[in-house]
Amino acid sequence: MASSTTGESTTGGVSAQAYVQTLMPILSAVTEQIDGPVQQAADLMVASLRANGVIQAFGSGHSEALAMEIAGRAGGLIASNRIALRDLVLLGGEPPELLRSAELERDPQYSRKLYELSAAREGDLFIIASNSGVNGSIVELASVVKEKGHPLIAITSLQHTGGMESRHPSGKKLIDFADVVLDNLAPYGDSVLDLPGGGKVCAVSSITAALIAQMLVAEVLRRMTEAGETPPVYLSANIPGGDEHNHALEALYAGRIRRTA
Repeated sequence: MASSTTGESTTGGVSAQAYVQTLMPILSAVTEQIDGPVQQAADLMVASLRANGVIQAFGSGHSEALAMEIAGRAGGLIASNRIALRDLVLLGGEPPELLRSAELERDPQYSRKLYELSAAREGDLFIIASNSGVNGSIVELASVVKEKGHPLIAITSLQHTGGMESRHPSGKKLIDFADVVLDNLAPYGDSVLDLPGGGKVCAVSSITAALIAQMLVAEVLRRMTEAGETPPVYLSANIPGGDEHNHALEALYAGRIRRTA
């Protein structure tokens, strides 16, 4: 079995079995945050929702999967919005060629515009995911979020971000702006299995971040239901009545949440 702190496989080789045996203790270690930062983050989220706020979620690269886990999926919160770098083109008038840049997620210059395109209001809360927590777009958006007075939850790998220099001009990282930090427990470099000729493969951060996202949603819903509230949540669009239910609740947040491809 693998160490939950190093993410290193002790099973040898690369296989589905080796990956699962390495992943399972990491997932177990992630759940140990339930009594600490998960509760703190859920408190902030509930306070935002009760203030008619929206949960704004952002991640670049593979961390966009976290934003998709938070915003607009069956069993999740209606009051949620996914921010994506492609919003700059779809909504912000930037040329499509911008999205061809492999350096876009490292570039801080567009993050303020991303914030503006989110249509965030007072009371909204931001969840930003980044495995490294050092890229320019991520750090700059975190900076803007705090400048505007929003609570910020960060989901990152503490091991990876601790081994990196910031790529933001300020020298700061995502964790430097966060009110609550949740560790996805991915190892430095994210991948966990050793190739015979050197190098590592099979990443874990998307899986552990998804687990964190669902733990947060579950804790938010526990608080609200125990208080006798009926939280606005999505039904699957692929069951009878799902679309009607979802569209009626989405209308309560018209102009504040987007459901783009």
